[in-house]
Amino acid sequence: MAADAGQVLLPIARAAIARELGIAQHADEAGDWLRQPGATFVTLRQGDELRGCIGTLRAHRPLLHDVKANAVAAAFRDPRFQPLTREELERTSVELSLLSGLEAIEHAGEQDALAKLRPGVDGILFQYGYHQSTYLPQVWEDLPDPAEFLANLKYKAGLPPDFWAPDVKLSRYTVSKFRE
Repeated sequence: MAADAGQVLLPIARAAIARELGIAQHADEAGDWLRQPGATFVTLRQGDELRGCIGTLRAHRPLLHDVKANAVAAAFRDPRFQPLTREELERTSVELSLLSGLEAIEHAGEQDALAKLRPGVDGILFQYGYHQSTYLPQVWEDLPDPAEFLANLKYKAGLPPDFWAPDVKLSRYTVSKFRE
């Protein structure tokens, strides 16, 4: 990854959204490191309000393609929001999180799992059967208590907040975060 990754990736994300809206915008896509596999989340905000957030947990395509696809998806396909309009683009800020690889969190139950969470550091992937959810490390700012963080992850996955089963899988990842 380039030392100035944020200065390269953020314009790529914004240009991809602009192109979908029919606005010509250039971004430098020349770096060889952009062809390496990468996993990203693109978060859109208007002021302090979330306007879209879509991402990839596992690096399965070139970073350049991942950033573009997630930027477009966050702007136009996040089911929580209407598609972004041309009029909104200027007042919408882009945040990009570049994810590390996933690391399984081995645990002997919910209390052990809670003790192993690293507030403010870890993004967490919660999995149980077909239920899955994740929160980026930034979510710790709003949910600083590990028990509350995990309860909200379970709820987001479609399970009761007090749910637990021996075969719950948890994984952690970290991010390099860039914001306009």
